[in-house]
Amino acid sequence: MSLIIFFVVLATIFGGVFGFFLRRYLVKKNLSNAEKLVEEKLEKAEDQARGILLDAKNKSLSLISRAEDDLKHEKSQLRRTQERLLQKESFLDERTKKLDEKEEKLLSQVEKVKAIKNELETHQEKQLQKLEEIAGLKRDTAKAELIKHVEEKYQSDLFEVVRKLEKERSQEIEKKTAELVATVVQRYSRSHIGEVTTSIVSLPNEDIKGKIIGKEGRNIRHFEKLTGVELVIDETPDSIMLSCFDPVRREVARIALEDLMQDGRIQPARIEERIEEAKKKVSQRIKEAGERAVYELGIIDFPSEIVHLLGRMTYRTSYGQNALVHSIEVSFISGMLASELGLNQEIAKKAGLLHDIGKAVDHEIEGNHLELGIKILQKYKIDEKIILAMRSHHEDYPAAIPEAFAVNAADAISASRPGARRESLELYVKRLGDLEKIALDFTGVEKAYAIQAGRELRVFVSPDNLSDFEASKLAREIAYKIESEMKYPGEIRVVVFRETRAVEYAR
Repeated sequence: MSLIIFFVVLATIFGGVFGFFLRRYLVKKNLSNAEKLVEEKLEKAEDQARGILLDAKNKSLSLISRAEDDLKHEKSQLRRTQERLLQKESFLDERTKKLDEKEEKLLSQVEKVKAIKNELETHQEKQLQKLEEIAGLKRDTAKAELIKHVEEKYQSDLFEVVRKLEKERSQEIEKKTAELVATVVQRYSRSHIGEVTTSIVSLPNEDIKGKIIGKEGRNIRHFEKLTGVELVIDETPDSIMLSCFDPVRREVARIALEDLMQDGRIQPARIEERIEEAKKKVSQRIKEAGERAVYELGIIDFPSEIVHLLGRMTYRTSYGQNALVHSIEVSFISGMLASELGLNQEIAKKAGLLHDIGKAVDHEIEGNHLELGIKILQKYKIDEKIILAMRSHHEDYPAAIPEAFAVNAADAISASRPGARRESLELYVKRLGDLEKIALDFTGVEKAYAIQAGRELRVFVSPDNLSDFEASKLAREIAYKIESEMKYPGEIRVVVFRETRAVEYAR
């Protein structure tokens, strides 16, 4: 039993010693591995650090080289700039020197002129003094005696001259009065002006007139303000006359009024709606008129904008002749003339149709219709030959191509045929248009309408921009400008409207 215990103790001691040495060996081995790992990591870190340093060095050298190049370039530019500035400075110095020399010469010449002037005045004064000594009279006394002598000698002659001037003035007044009466009669001539500046709208009954007028004339004033068309109600029974020199405005007013009468609800809000709808209808009719014109002539390659402008000419007249009908006639005749003469028929037809295209916008844009037409055709890339053929129809430009002669001849044929035109109407319409343009040139004016055959100008101003006093002042200024810039018989009444409208919505 004791032997077993001995062996157990011996085995325990031996195991402990073996475990101690084994553990020590393992620790040394692990420590050696850790050191190798640390050394390897240090080597890698050193390699990376050397690489980073090398890259940084290369980049810094590159930046330094680039900076040196930029510095050299900037120095070169700065040197060239300095050279240019020096050249300019020397040029300016030379020019300043020349200007100074010229200024000195001018000053010396001015002094010479002043000296000559003073010498002349002195010489004149001496001559007057000598004359006074010879005559024995002072200048003022001699002048008074001379005037008195002339009055006594020629008093009867002066009286006759005054009587003659009064008689001539009386005759001139009578002549002006006759011209005024003739102009008034001409304005009332329905065969010339009435048939193209007025439209008649039939009424279903006389009671509808009260609705159209509205309470205290509210509806009719609002209608006239929005359309620029005058409504003449009490002149004929069961009908209303629409008067306006602009046919587009008059057509919009006619359609809107007929729609309002059919609806029966006539009040400001409904008036505004119907007028907007009427404008859309007229715009559609303009488009259709243009399309009919090009279809009738067999022209299919015009831009839609040109076709629309042609349609607008159906509401434009030239000396009483419908502008679109005239353009179609010129197109047909130009084409036939070109065909007979062996010219380009297509160019002649297109130029004939477009020769008055500027009249579609000449009442909106400043300028004569020929120059406006050329700009329109250039804007929409129309063939240059067509422009050359149409631009000489008033002989403002020389005929550049043979087709231009065909267009000129066709324009003259269409315009000069008996009954085609009435010059008095054109002058009348131009006068009304000029009246509106004068008012629209003033600040704060929103709309301006010439009515009553040009005897009244209605001007609507913005209440936010003008006060009541300023509106009254504006009326006087417009009247003065009309007096100074226009010639007209009789008098023109200028009425300025300043209305404030408050609008709110219940939601």
